[in-house]
Amino acid sequence: MADEVQPDPGSLQIPGDNSSTPSSPATARNDCSITPLTPSPSPRVEVRPRMSCPFSVVVAIDFGTTSSGYAFSFTQDSEAIHMMKRWEGGDPGVANQKSPTCLLLTPELKFHSFGFAARDFYHDLDPEEARHWLYFDKFKMKIHSTSDLTMETELEAVNGRRVRAIEVFAHALHFFREHALKEVKEQSSSVLEGEEIRWVITVPAVWRQPAKQFMREAAYLAGLVSPDCPEQLLIALEPEAASIYCRKLRLHQVLDLSLQPITNGFDLEGSRPFDSSFRQAREQLRRSRHSRTFLVESGTGELWSELQTGDRYIVADCGGGTVDLTVHQIEQPQGTLKELYKASGGPHGAVGVDLAFEAMLCQIFGEDFIQSFKSKRPAAWVDLTIAFEARKRTAAPGRANALNISLPFSFIDFYKRHRGQSVEAALRRSNMNIVKWSSQGMLRLTQEAMNELFQPTIGNIVKHIEALMAKPELQGVRFLFLVGGFAESPMLQKAVQRAVGRKCRIIIPHDVGLTILKGAVLFGLDPTVVRVRRCPLIYGVGVLNRFVEGRHPRDKLLIKDGREWCTDILDRFVCVDQSVALGEVVRRSYTPARLGQRKIIINIYCSPTEEVTYISDPGVRKCGTITLDLPEPLPLPGAVGGAGGGGPERREIRATMQFGDTEIKVTAVDVMSNRSVRASIDFLSN
Repeated sequence: MADEVQPDPGSLQIPGDNSSTPSSPATARNDCSITPLTPSPSPRVEVRPRMSCPFSVVVAIDFGTTSSGYAFSFTQDSEAIHMMKRWEGGDPGVANQKSPTCLLLTPELKFHSFGFAARDFYHDLDPEEARHWLYFDKFKMKIHSTSDLTMETELEAVNGRRVRAIEVFAHALHFFREHALKEVKEQSSSVLEGEEIRWVITVPAVWRQPAKQFMREAAYLAGLVSPDCPEQLLIALEPEAASIYCRKLRLHQVLDLSLQPITNGFDLEGSRPFDSSFRQAREQLRRSRHSRTFLVESGTGELWSELQTGDRYIVADCGGGTVDLTVHQIEQPQGTLKELYKASGGPHGAVGVDLAFEAMLCQIFGEDFIQSFKSKRPAAWVDLTIAFEARKRTAAPGRANALNISLPFSFIDFYKRHRGQSVEAALRRSNMNIVKWSSQGMLRLTQEAMNELFQPTIGNIVKHIEALMAKPELQGVRFLFLVGGFAESPMLQKAVQRAVGRKCRIIIPHDVGLTILKGAVLFGLDPTVVRVRRCPLIYGVGVLNRFVEGRHPRDKLLIKDGREWCTDILDRFVCVDQSVALGEVVRRSYTPARLGQRKIIINIYCSPTEEVTYISDPGVRKCGTITLDLPEPLPLPGAVGGAGGGGPERREIRATMQFGDTEIKVTAVDVMSNRSVRASIDFLSN
């Protein structure tokens, strides 16, 4: 453990900046001062040779907001992707093999079940007993919406009880680990050791570093891999994974919306909705699911042959929680991908439609009643959301008849007891003409009502796509790949087709809900396929530079040993939207502020805008720390008492950072002894 030191004015320690004790990793860190040496040019390239995969099998987990699943592939037969076993339960009309992302814990906070099993068991509980069980669904959104994510961040179950988020995610990942390992072993001819498996977990590209680290920490807690073997786990970006899989598509595996007429939801004869070919494809897919093994092209698919070197395309991942947009360029002949613009998007997934439905119920029945019903009858509330989810999937533009949503009997009964009147009377009093009441105990949502529920979310997605395509550097985009579970919605398909259908070809893979999962497996087999990424933020550290009168403000002046220094200058590692290739590194050298120092802590700062100079500028915030654990220095030849005749040598620690992967990585070396220094980077302790 490092000794306590006084802040050194010549170090990277900023006056008045007290480093907080991080909560993860668990080891406590003391404040340590460091002195910067001359920075090296940044960034420099080290060509990373493509290595053969050292693992026997790749298992990918697509951890989604509304549904999740896993798939795997053996490296000796990498053209075959095996999908997970079909789940018990399931919803009518759902054509994919994923499970709802819902988790059930016992009243004693022990894991009980996940997915359909959790949902069905919770549904069958006695209403009074259900209030004591902890049911979580759509909890991934919390990680995106929390600005100060830490290991202590909590999630609230449907019954209002709170649990640490890291434990909820670890329970879910452990569930997938157990199921995937069992299935892999059933299909493997040899005995697999734990270190022979590479795990891949998907996250939205718009997630920042803390959220990515959070998923990694949850995977460690779940026992997927050991923290001592971090290379065994890859974090895959969802639209990137989709892009990787789309490279393999053949023409019969996609729906080309550009070939559909842009009318009022019907083809030229007006005989059928324009999405019918998509539904036929889904039906064929459903019938072929018994094999659960998908074969992918060894090279690239027919669709890809239409793309020339330099052609660019957009992948719009429209999932349950987020819309995630990425722009790629194809690099021939090697078939690698280059990101052209930093990931963009936001919390505009299909969950937005669910929230709009809840808001509509609050408008009709009163917000106080809905909140009371959710807390007193949590299982019945889940039933209601499931009923809406099933009907939501069938909503289509131009649909003439209303959508019926079954209200649970407990809702109708609870409202009568709570308000002293019927649900039908509440509907009449609300003057909401677009929602009717059926004597069979159903809410009847007209087409106008469905449009009202879908429009805000779909409008945001379309706005993001149009804004991206309007950028001068993205002119000439040839394809838009629409992927993710929400891309199955005919409502979204039609809106995107109307907005950009004349500017580019809109392609939807037939197995659109599984595109990311399959691509994540391919990414695990070859992580070098995305060769260049864009940095979403400025990253850097605070340093001292020589004070220049007239250029630097006087309040930044620091006089030390008779020299004038300017404090708080942001030394940038990378800039916003900067292209960073795989293998590109940024190097900085640091020296301990005093002899015997055992730990160096460097605060990392970030900013979403370029117009910043100092770490104290608006928009700049401390986002993480780099910790370098210093080994005992080796004695110099001929040294007496640890120092040579000319006094102690100035010790140099060279840190190397990589920004071209899906996660920021750091390594370090003691220059004098050429020994590796234990280096870690932490974004969860702020």
